[in-house]
Amino acid sequence: MPSAKPPPAETKTRKYVFLLLDKFSLVPFSTALDSLRIANRFDKRLRYSWRIMTEDGGPVACSNGTRIMPDSGLEDIAREDTVMICGGLEIDRTSTKPVMNWLRREARKGVSIGGLCTGAHTMAKAGLLDGKKCTIHWENYDSFTEEFDEVELFKSVYMIDGNRFTSAGGTSSLDLMLKLMATRDGEDIANWVADQCLHTNIRSERDEQRLSIPTRIGVRHPKLSTVIQMMESNIEEPVSPSVLAQDVGMSTRQLERLFSRYLSRSPKRYYMELRLQKARNLLMQTEMSVINVALACGFASPSHFSKCYRAQYDTTPYRERGSQASRNPDLKPID
Repeated sequence: MPSAKPPPAETKTRKYVFLLLDKFSLVPFSTALDSLRIANRFDKRLRYSWRIMTEDGGPVACSNGTRIMPDSGLEDIAREDTVMICGGLEIDRTSTKPVMNWLRREARKGVSIGGLCTGAHTMAKAGLLDGKKCTIHWENYDSFTEEFDEVELFKSVYMIDGNRFTSAGGTSSLDLMLKLMATRDGEDIANWVADQCLHTNIRSERDEQRLSIPTRIGVRHPKLSTVIQMMESNIEEPVSPSVLAQDVGMSTRQLERLFSRYLSRSPKRYYMELRLQKARNLLMQTEMSVINVALACGFASPSHFSKCYRAQYDTTPYRERGSQASRNPDLKPID
């Protein structure tokens, strides 16, 4: 008679701790958490368990207002556990001293620590990403690079560097969790979870967050895409339309007709909108002075910056910074 099939080997349960910060993003958190629940159905073993923590142990609201009741406040965890910091809006305010002190203490034990969405900001502020590779949501990219120049930032959907890992937010947390599952427990379980989530394209660290420029602007014109890419890469020191046109083998007039036809604006106007969008992100997300924001976005004088900003957003940079400070008492105007 054939020998009986041996029972599956015992699998040690991997424990995750989700630290929810005020105004965290719900999608990255729920996607990461549910991937663990689904994985436990793979062979009916408790492969993963989890706890939810907040700073004070009380309920916390995510950015859409939904409130989550945690299991506990900040408590000691085992060295083998994995921490996931779930960030979202107003991340500088919610990256409090108690949170950072707790993270540093757990990091000294050798605990693996990850950040979902803007959780990378909290990790960097606590010094946990110094000399490490990481990623963050594209909207926070500019402010992060201004504040944490000792961290190597990428525009990937997720990044793993030793026992530190980050994902950019949205559904990228699923790709990160699938990679961790595949590495720790095998590709079979990761692929099974992906199928259960109808996730037909598992992304890697090489995949970037944003849609390609042709897809984003709805135009598949190679020279137009190249010019826009050059604009996005040269915000602090803008390049003149004539130089941009020359670099793609066009005349300035041809470039202007191209922008007018496909984007209903001039190259100069489009470039200005890109610079002002970066300026707004920096004003809303950092403590940089208005003057330094102006310089970082290619404006030679604060007066010109203020004039352009008012024309675009119907308010001045100083008032924008003031309104942000009123929403966030810890962020004070410094101009």
